[in-house]
Amino acid sequence: MRARFLLLLFLLASLLCFTRAAKTLDPYKVLGVERNASQREIQKAFHKLSLQYHPDKNKNKGAQEKFADINNAYEILSDEEKRKNYDLYGDEKGNPRFETGHSGNDGGHTYFTSGGSGWQGMDGQGNTKSFSFSFGNPSSGQSSFGFGLNDIFSNFFGGDMKGGNHFGGFGSSSGSHTGPRKSTKSIQAVNSQVFKKEIADQGITWILLSYKPTFKDNDYYESIVEEVATSLQGALKAGSINCQHDASFCKDVGIMTTRVPGVFIYSYRASDKGSLLEYSGDWNAKSLKTFCQDHLPRFSRRVDLNRFDFSSSPTENLPRVLLLSTKKDTPVIWRVLSGLYRKRFIFYDAQVQDASDPRVRKLGVDSIPAVVGWTTNGEKHVLKTGISVKDLKSAIHDLSVLLDGFEKKSKKAASSQAKRPHSETQGKSIPLLTSSNMESLCGETTPVCIIGAFRSSKGKEKLETILSAVSQKSLTRRQNQASSSGDSVSYSLLDATKGQAFLNSFDKSRFQSLDKFLVAYKPRRGKFAAFVDEMTTEEVERFISSVLNGDIKFMKVRQKPVLK
Repeated sequence: MRARFLLLLFLLASLLCFTRAAKTLDPYKVLGVERNASQREIQKAFHKLSLQYHPDKNKNKGAQEKFADINNAYEILSDEEKRKNYDLYGDEKGNPRFETGHSGNDGGHTYFTSGGSGWQGMDGQGNTKSFSFSFGNPSSGQSSFGFGLNDIFSNFFGGDMKGGNHFGGFGSSSGSHTGPRKSTKSIQAVNSQVFKKEIADQGITWILLSYKPTFKDNDYYESIVEEVATSLQGALKAGSINCQHDASFCKDVGIMTTRVPGVFIYSYRASDKGSLLEYSGDWNAKSLKTFCQDHLPRFSRRVDLNRFDFSSSPTENLPRVLLLSTKKDTPVIWRVLSGLYRKRFIFYDAQVQDASDPRVRKLGVDSIPAVVGWTTNGEKHVLKTGISVKDLKSAIHDLSVLLDGFEKKSKKAASSQAKRPHSETQGKSIPLLTSSNMESLCGETTPVCIIGAFRSSKGKEKLETILSAVSQKSLTRRQNQASSSGDSVSYSLLDATKGQAFLNSFDKSRFQSLDKFLVAYKPRRGKFAAFVDEMTTEEVERFISSVLNGDIKFMKVRQKPVLK
């Protein structure tokens, strides 16, 4: 028994030496904040110091240790319960520390007084604090402190103490966060089910933090992600993925975690399908926010009001909406909405000076920013003018309600049109250009003939659909020119595989590899212009309008085209 008692005294003496050697840092002093600092002030201080001492940025001696101290301090002060315990006891777990007599004052020291009867501590004010205790039953290996010999040894070697760290300075507290990561309200836990249901192909941009609980820098990365998500609330959502728990999920989506957390953006910038892009820029909120804004959806098409005819009907049977603003680039709000509603609307935006602009007045708008819409049957509606934005989230919500209502109105209009007799809605067929009808369709009595040349059945079908829609529109010339439409333009199709000689009269090599294209031919003047870009109703209408208004450069034909 005496031997065990002496052993326990030896261990406690060793414990005293270790405790005196281990410096207990005041988290308030580490972060440089007052004891009554708000959570926002604590967070700002943490961000600033983390950037200054992060091992990836600061290679000076002691920076890594300082960074660990900063993380430990923030872990205590950012948690309400831990902070309260520290303020009361000097220990975030609610156990009085023996290093000092005054909580948070690292100017004191502790020493063992006599024969195993107690401790005395000297605080930073020079006041002596005594702590008495008894050893209990040495033979049982249990002391009145509530720990046995096994606990002491396991704590010396960094083991996990099931009963808690009663000496609050022992163990492997090096700044790493090995326990479950505290999830904040603005960052949602994401697994494979959440990803499939709420993220993939939903039209909203996500910022995703990938981590493992054993990483030291989780809190640092999470705080920056949280700050960016808060500043762009409504434009994107934030989530975190535990790649230790969901390793197969991380592998499936292409997330590789090494020694530090990673941040990925689920973006629609490149295509209609979302994709994950890893952020590799500087680790600060400003840089990450810029990256997120750059990768918001871009489904709205910027147009020039001088050249675009919004009365035309697009190939897609969808309502269209136009935003008028003074912005040089598509506003963030409109980009977000273009992603959310990309399968339900066609989006446009245009820059204007003010509401006095004749182009704006022509659309019936009296103040900007404004949103104008067209139903699928071509009816124009001024949806909202003089839009005011209090904050991003509320503005997106208000405009979403507006778009939902207009979508219902468009569907109702389309339904009414569908009930009309078939003869009223039947499309105009486009004739095939042959030697027999060449004179009537493309003779010298026709100012302009539009020829849709094709090499495949698919190309023919596409051109016929577009030209049928365009031919029913009243595409007139400017007021200072001849204003007839109807007979001024003829439309026809040409099988390019059989009419190569005819096409060679315009250009011998340009059209040989194209599956479908348009030729605008002026028989009287012997000139032509070609359209070889993406074939949509809107682009074709724009091309033909430009032809009628003289905005397209025409070239001389090589020889008069003749069909055999």
